[in-house]
Amino acid sequence: MTLKRKGDDAEEMTSRERKKLKVAGARTIAVQPIVSASGSGTVQSSGNALAGPSSTTVRFDSMQGLPASIDVERFTEARAYEIDAMQKAIKTAGESVTHRVWQTLPRHLRRRAASHDVRRVPLRLRDKARAEMVPVTRRILKRGRSKQGKTKQVSRTESLLKRQRDKTWLETHIWHAKRMKMENMWGYRLAITPTEKSFRPSHRASVHGSILHDSSYHSLIELKGPENILRNVFDLCCDPQCTGMKRSMSGSRVLETDLYKTGSYPFDLIAPVTIMWRPLPVGSAPTNASSAESSSKRRRKGKNNVPAATAPQSSTRAVWVRSHPAVFDDVFGSLQQSASLVLEAEKQRHEDVYAEVEIADRRGSVNAFEIMGPKASQVIKGALSPVGDDDRQEFKKFWSSLTDLQTTASLPRGIIIGMKVLDPRLKFPPKNAKPRTNDQHVVTPAMTFPAAILAQSEIWDEEKRSALKKPTYKKKDLDTRRSKNLVPGTPLNPIRQDDRIPLLLIQRSFESPSSTHGIHGWTLVFPAGWGMPFLPSLIHTGTRVGGQRERSSQAFEAGTACFPRDFPCTEFYEKHWDERAIKEKAKWDRTPPAKRANHKKLGTRSPWRADWEVVLGLPMAPDIDENLVPAQRGPQDAMEVDIAPTVRPWLLRGPEVPTILAKVTQMFNHGAGLLAEVNRLRTKRGMDVLDASHRPEDLLKGALVMVRAKMVSRGAPNDLANIYRINDVEAKKIIKEKGKTREGADVNQPPEAPPPHASIIGYVTSGNMSLSRGEGFAIGAVPVSVLLELQQQSQRNGESRPLVKIRDRAGMICRAAYLELLDS
Repeated sequence: MTLKRKGDDAEEMTSRERKKLKVAGARTIAVQPIVSASGSGTVQSSGNALAGPSSTTVRFDSMQGLPASIDVERFTEARAYEIDAMQKAIKTAGESVTHRVWQTLPRHLRRRAASHDVRRVPLRLRDKARAEMVPVTRRILKRGRSKQGKTKQVSRTESLLKRQRDKTWLETHIWHAKRMKMENMWGYRLAITPTEKSFRPSHRASVHGSILHDSSYHSLIELKGPENILRNVFDLCCDPQCTGMKRSMSGSRVLETDLYKTGSYPFDLIAPVTIMWRPLPVGSAPTNASSAESSSKRRRKGKNNVPAATAPQSSTRAVWVRSHPAVFDDVFGSLQQSASLVLEAEKQRHEDVYAEVEIADRRGSVNAFEIMGPKASQVIKGALSPVGDDDRQEFKKFWSSLTDLQTTASLPRGIIIGMKVLDPRLKFPPKNAKPRTNDQHVVTPAMTFPAAILAQSEIWDEEKRSALKKPTYKKKDLDTRRSKNLVPGTPLNPIRQDDRIPLLLIQRSFESPSSTHGIHGWTLVFPAGWGMPFLPSLIHTGTRVGGQRERSSQAFEAGTACFPRDFPCTEFYEKHWDERAIKEKAKWDRTPPAKRANHKKLGTRSPWRADWEVVLGLPMAPDIDENLVPAQRGPQDAMEVDIAPTVRPWLLRGPEVPTILAKVTQMFNHGAGLLAEVNRLRTKRGMDVLDASHRPEDLLKGALVMVRAKMVSRGAPNDLANIYRINDVEAKKIIKEKGKTREGADVNQPPEAPPPHASIIGYVTSGNMSLSRGEGFAIGAVPVSVLLELQQQSQRNGESRPLVKIRDRAGMICRAAYLELLDS
C-alpha cells in the first residue's frame, strides 16, 4: 500500500464538509471591489462584507443629510454591480439546494407520491413544488380525468359503499388507511400497525406519554329487563369467580369478567367481556339500593325463599355488554339462552307475574377510543370542554382534579364518569393541560370515588344518540366562522345551535395482581358519527395512534392475556391459530430450504400450532375418509359407549385460581379437590353441580392454566416455543449455576440434543423481548396436574417458583425459566 504524503490528511475533506462548503459558496453575495484612490489604478478587494456594528451614527429623528430627490437612472447605474450580484446569488442558491420541498416536511407529513404530485404537498408549498417539477410532468398533471357520461358517473358515497360489501369501515378508516397497514379482520377493515417505524416509540408513549386506539369495532349488546332477572341471567353465563357484580350494578363501575355458554362452567369458555349497568336516576337510587340489599339478605337464608310479592318491585334496568367482534354470535346466543331459562324459571315461580328481557344488537351505535398512558388525562382535559349547565358537584370536583392526575392508576378500577361536552372542533387546536406545581412539587389531585350520580349520561338514550348521528356543522362551516374572528387562532364561542355530545369516560388498566408494569388510561365512549370530529383534537398534541399490534403489545408488556391468542380451549383460539398456521406454513414453503428451519431435524413436534391434545394426553382423532367404512367393528352395546370416559380440555381462569390451587394441593386426591371447588363455585351462582359423567380424574386431566415465564438468565422465547419439564438433578444444577456469567458458552459448546417429546408440558402463546423489563418474557399455558407436580418439585429444591426449560421451535438451545400463575 502506498504511503500518503504529509499534507494529505489536512487537504482531504469529508463529503459533508464539501457539501457544506458548496452551499456556503453558492449563498455568498459578491461585494464590489474598492478602487485605490492613489491614482495607480490598482484594485483593492475588500472581500465579503461582514456583519457588525456600524461606525457611523444614524439619527432617525431627523431628515438632515437626506437628498431632496433621487435620479433613478444614476442610482441604478451606481448600484448595478450590487443588483447583479444579488440576482446571481439568488439563482445559484436556488440551484444548489439539495432538498426538494417535500423533503423539508416532517416525517409524519411526507407522502410517497409527493415527489411527482404537487397535490400531496401542503398548500403553502405547492407553488414551490410545482416550480421544481419537470415541465413534462407538469403538463401531464394538468390534464383532468376523462369525462364520463352522466349515466356512468358514480358518486363518492356510492363508490365507498361499494367497497364495503364484504367488510365494514370504521369512521376513521380513511385517516388510518393513509398512515397504517390495513387488513380484513373479524368483518372489519382494521389498522394493523403504522407504516413508519413505531414499535419502540409506541411503547414509550404508553409508558411515558399517550397513545390512542380506535376500538369502535368491538361488539355491543344491550339488555333491558327487571334487575333481578338480569342478575340471574349473568349468574348463569358469567364466571362465578367474579366478585364485582354487586358493586357494578349501581352503574358507577364496569365489570370485566369471562363469559361461558349457559350453565357450562368451567367448560365452553367464550371470551372476556365488559359489563356496564345504566345508573339509576338520582331520586330512585337509594330505594333500589335498599331493596337490593334486603333481597340479598333473603337469598342468604334460602335459595327459594323469595316471596312472589317481591318480583314486581324490581326496577327495569339496562345493561351494555362489550365483547370481541369475532365472538358476537356466541355471546349473543349465550345471553339469549340464559334469559330464556331464567324467564321460564321465573314464570314457574310466579305464574301471575309477567316479565320479559329485551336483547338488542347495538353495533355501530357508539364509538370508543382507548387512550392509554400517563398523559391521557391531560390530553382529554385539553381537548374536551364540558357544558356549563352541569350542576353536579362531584363532576366539577373530578374535572378540576383531572389536570393534576399523573396516572389513572390512582383512581378506582373501572370507574365511570358521565358527562356532556361541546363540539371539540370549536377549540381546535387544543393544548394539553399542564399539572400544577406548588414549590416545585406536583399538586396531589383530589380523590374521586365511584358514584351513580357521577356516571349519569344521556348516551344511554337511543333517541338522543340518533339525533346526534350526524354533526350539525361540517368542518367547512366551522372554518368559515373561525375566519371571522378578529384574532386568528382564538377558540370559537359556542352558540345555541352547536351540538352537545354525551359521552362516558371509563378507567381502563392492563395489569396483573403481582406486577409493577401496568399500563393505565381511559376508554372514551361517545355516539356514532363523531369519530373524525374527536380524533384530530385528541391526537393534535402529540398523542400517537396504534393498531392491533400496539394494542396487543400493551397487554404483553403489562403481563396480561390477550384474546384470542392467549386463550386456549376456546373456539376462536383454534380459528385464530389455524389461520396463522396457514400463513406461516405458506411463507415457510416459499423460503429456500437452505434459508429456513428444518423442524424435523430440530426435533420440533408441532411447528405451526400448539397440540394441546398431546400435552394433555388426550386421544387424537384419526384422519378417516368419510367415504370409507371402518374394518373394525365398534361396540354393539349403547351402554358401553356412554360409560366410556370423555376428557374435555378446559381453561382454569379467574381471580380465585391461586386460592383454588392452594386448596387442591393440600388434598390427597387432587382431582376430587378440583371437582369440589368447581361445584362450590357453581352452587354459589345457583347452578347445579356437575353430573356423574365428569369424573374427578378426567376433570383434572383436561385442565389448563395460564402461566407467565421469566427467564433465569438469558434468552427471549418466541411464540409457540416448547415448555419442557426438568428433573431434580437438572433443576439443582440450574440453581447452582444461577447468577454465574458464562460468556461464550453458546459458541464454544456444541448444541445440545433436544429433549424428548414426552417432556413437553406446554407452549408459549406470546413471547418476545419485554421492553419494560429489559429481558425475555413469555405467556403460555400448562396442565394443572403438571403445575402441581412442579410446585412440589420446587419445594423440595428450596425454590419459591417452579423451574422449566423453554426452546424455540426453530432453535436448538434450551433456556431455563421460572413459571408463575398469570392470575396471581
